[in-house]
Amino acid sequence: MKRIGLLILLLMAVSLPAHAVRIKDVAHLDGVRTNQLVGYGLVVGLDGTGDSKSTQFTIQSLVNMLDRMGITVNRNDVKVANVAAVMVTAELPPFTKPGSRVDVTISSIGDAKSLAGGTLLLTPLQGPNGQVYAVAQGPVVVGSLSYGGKAAKVQKNHPTVGRIPEGGMVERGVPFNLSADGVLTWRTNGADFTTISRMARAINSHFGQTIARPVDGASIAVTLPKKWRGKTVDFLSELEAIDIAPDTPARIVVNEKTGTIVMGRDVRIDTVAVSHGNLSLIINEETEVSQAQPLAPGGQTVASPKTGIEVSEGSGELVVLPMGVSIAEIARALNAIGASPRDLIAILQAIKASGALHAELVIL
Repeated sequence: MKRIGLLILLLMAVSLPAHAVRIKDVAHLDGVRTNQLVGYGLVVGLDGTGDSKSTQFTIQSLVNMLDRMGITVNRNDVKVANVAAVMVTAELPPFTKPGSRVDVTISSIGDAKSLAGGTLLLTPLQGPNGQVYAVAQGPVVVGSLSYGGKAAKVQKNHPTVGRIPEGGMVERGVPFNLSADGVLTWRTNGADFTTISRMARAINSHFGQTIARPVDGASIAVTLPKKWRGKTVDFLSELEAIDIAPDTPARIVVNEKTGTIVMGRDVRIDTVAVSHGNLSLIINEETEVSQAQPLAPGGQTVASPKTGIEVSEGSGELVVLPMGVSIAEIARALNAIGASPRDLIAILQAIKASGALHAELVIL
């Protein structure tokens, strides 16, 4: 059996302790977040690749838009081959002020074939509260093509989704005020008591006083020191640059569709014995043709199907996987079996079921 290389992707160095990272990379100030916006609009100027007549809401939207502009048309006379109904989405970054620009994404919701060459008409973008925070307009950048006829079609990338870089203009910002009592709450990107504890100790050590207090496994309360009053931005800038060593749970992530296996740094296994054999089944279909002799009376050509079946089972050697003290040793032990990536996924699942794998197994 053909042996595979090292399939286990090392997320972190296997022989070194966890590297220090900045607080800003593992946590964020409570309330400082992006906000999602959405709107409904029309893309015009398409070269016959827009929605068809069966998309009634596109016709209705176009007629309503023309009516607001003082143009009265009969909806039965409207053709929308050059128009496509789209949903426009964007993310409003924190502290964004009116007049700032944001990128927008345009996605077809009808049966348009392509948005290439189209222009998005002025579209209000609303937040979850129904208020308009931005407007979007401009030429759509698709970065794909789609051409074809009745019998053949050529397509590259995805032609019904496009973007307008800086195509949205912010009309209203999301207000954010720091805590009036001088207590700032930081939240980690993932809940972990060890990381929170290390983060509090690092902040207190850096500023030389006890100003950070863990609240739970995902948040920490920081009291603004007196000498930093009135200089909150400078204080936050210095705090978020403090280095800490975050802790992560032992985890193995496998993707059976692609045969990818990713192991975390702290994965450990107990000593186990593994035997894994493969069963191969090969079926060949052939057709034998029997032809009559020349000038034979009533001769006919006969086609006879022939099926060949071959079954082979690989030898399943019993391999002892020693108690792993690092990812490298576990990887070498698993590769010694000579299994394919999908076989390794099955082996990891079996080791987890036996109780010898001390890590979370995530299957995508």
